[in-house]
Amino acid sequence: MGLKFRRQKPVGRYIVDFVCWAQRLIIELDGGQHAEGASHDRQRDAWLRSQGYTVLRFWNHEVMQELEGVLEGIRRAVSTGPSPLAPPPQVGEGNDGVQQS
Repeated sequence: MGLKFRRQKPVGRYIVDFVCWAQRLIIELDGGQHAEGASHDRQRDAWLRSQGYTVLRFWNHEVMQELEGVLEGIRRAVSTGPSPLAPPPQVGEGNDGVQQS
């Protein structure tokens, strides 16, 4: 596909794990600490969605144990492409194990 993902980049006031600017796709990898901060994650994801991003969240263990399923979730998100109504990226956050926000 030739897409470029950037790691640990600012989007608004948040630092996201991975972002593909061209697809307006954010991928977050969550460890156990996110189970306690679910409310914060929901607020964060809502803001990122309001800026035109799709946010995919995967648990760390999914990446380690179910990598093909994680990659398939990313492929599906990429195949739908960015929203044509989405605002441009700002400088400066499921199904089959994929938590899509």
